Amino acid sequence: MNLRQKLLLMFSLTVVGLVVAVAWTVSVRVRHVFDGIDQQQTSALVNQFQREFNRRAEDTASALDRMAASDGLKQIAFELGNGGDAASYLQAALPLAQEYRLDYLELVAHDGSILSSFQWTARFGYREPAIAGAGQPAFLKQEELPDGTSQTGMFAVRTVAGSDPPLYVVGGRQIDASFLTDFPTPAGTHVYLYRNLTGSFDVQNFGAGAKTAGVTHFQPVVNEARNSGRNAGGVVYPTRQPVDSVDATAIPLKGLDGSVLAVLVVANSRRGVVEVQQHIRDVAFGVAGLGIIFAVLVSLWIAVRVSRPIEELARAAGEVAAGDWETRVDIYSLDEVGALARSFNNMTRQLTEQRDKLVQTERVAAWRELARRLAHELKNPLFPLQITVENMVRARRLPAKEFDEVFTESAATLQTEIANLKTIIGRFSDFSKMPKPQAIEMDAREAVWRVVKLYGPALEEKHIQVGTSIASEALPILGDSELLHRALSNLVLNAMDAMPGGGTLTISVARAGEVARIAIGDTGEGMTPEERERLFTPYYTTKQHGTGLGLAIVQAVISDHNGTIAVEGAEAGGTRFLIGLPLVQEEVDA
Repeated sequence: MNLRQKLLLMFSLTVVGLVVAVAWTVSVRVRHVFDGIDQQQTSALVNQFQREFNRRAEDTASALDRMAASDGLKQIAFELGNGGDAASYLQAALPLAQEYRLDYLELVAHDGSILSSFQWTARFGYREPAIAGAGQPAFLKQEELPDGTSQTGMFAVRTVAGSDPPLYVVGGRQIDASFLTDFPTPAGTHVYLYRNLTGSFDVQNFGAGAKTAGVTHFQPVVNEARNSGRNAGGVVYPTRQPVDSVDATAIPLKGLDGSVLAVLVVANSRRGVVEVQQHIRDVAFGVAGLGIIFAVLVSLWIAVRVSRPIEELARAAGEVAAGDWETRVDIYSLDEVGALARSFNNMTRQLTEQRDKLVQTERVAAWRELARRLAHELKNPLFPLQITVENMVRARRLPAKEFDEVFTESAATLQTEIANLKTIIGRFSDFSKMPKPQAIEMDAREAVWRVVKLYGPALEEKHIQVGTSIASEALPILGDSELLHRALSNLVLNAMDAMPGGGTLTISVARAGEVARIAIGDTGEGMTPEERERLFTPYYTTKQHGTGLGLAIVQAVISDHNGTIAVEGAEAGGTRFLIGLPLVQEEVDA
């Protein structure tokens, strides 16, 4: 991933992250505000319902108070107290219920037996436990009906004034969906009354006025309120559309014994908060899209001002590393990137100047070193030549026979030393004009075997054992067999010189990744790390007699073959040379 892509990703993620954070914060805040409004509306509706509920309870209690104080009931209580026949009052509850507009009415004797029932005439003689609430405020109560159903009503129990034994009247008005018909609610809010008439949830308990398809989804909150006896709430989704969802609050209504007889459900529409949240999301998506576009534009601008100049500098640095020290970058900005470009150009210019000076210095040093080496190498054979010539001049005065002997001996010496001069000059000439390798495909193992076979007798004569480890698989390389043979021969001869008293020469060749690895090691005295570092320097030698060009030539040959050569201390003492030559890549059939 380049700098431009990183900048684009960073800006995009930053913008999207900020937009998401702001949108989430605003959305949460809006939801809290709407939740607060819903809670206020729900609280207001509950208070209003409670007032209406209490008013209905007061009306019911007031009707029972008036009935208990009426002369008709006093007369019935007097007659029953004086031995009157209770069966003659079986229908007494009917006109009284109609007169006081009650939905339920029962006359109950002092022992709890029903004397007359408006809603269920056949209950004559049954026990009515509700008389335990005589004189108390009105309360909720479930009333069984002749058809086997039950209804929920607001009941009150009163004792007929002056009755002895006491005569009770139990009356009430039905509480159902019609109770909420005239109940005022704000727009978007609905109030339902669930009568807890069955053991399990039943939508019919909401009454005929409720929409069955809508109230079905209130089951979780209604059941929670029924089972726990405490307020319950939650979000209800009547349809799959979020805008149709409501915040539902279920409030249990309890009877005298604490059981839940009805549940008031207040449902506040969430359309407003959902639409606002959707609008916030739409705005957030729009802002995020604009932010991403802005990030793209900013990243492009930065790429033009920063990324591309840096890429240009990187390209120029690569060219300098490849050897083109004349590379320059054309950046004319006045900011830090421009200053970096100017510094780079100054650096390359100084490198070029220092390189020219260094090259000139190296050339002078090389010529001086060459002159010193030539002088040193040529001095050795010239001194014997001079002595020989002087001896021949002095021998001219000797008799002919003695002169012939001196002349013959001196001529042989002159020929030997002249041959040495030719050898020295030939070595320097070979180093100065190393031929380029004529590369052909060959097996690296063959070059190793050729050297081993050539120097086998000489190694045996010098009491040097040879240990070889040759790979079994072919190691194809592109190489000049004669130059490689010359380089490997030089290394073997150096190893022989390092073991004048005998030893072990190890030669191995094997595949190491994509190269053929050739190792030549000896068990001689070895070299110090400082000597190994300078070993391939031209004219450097650790031998008493030598030009210091052998290993330099070896390194040049290996380098011309795109290979590497290194020297290290052997594990068993001595020195080991490691050569790596690239293998020929096999073509894979398509």
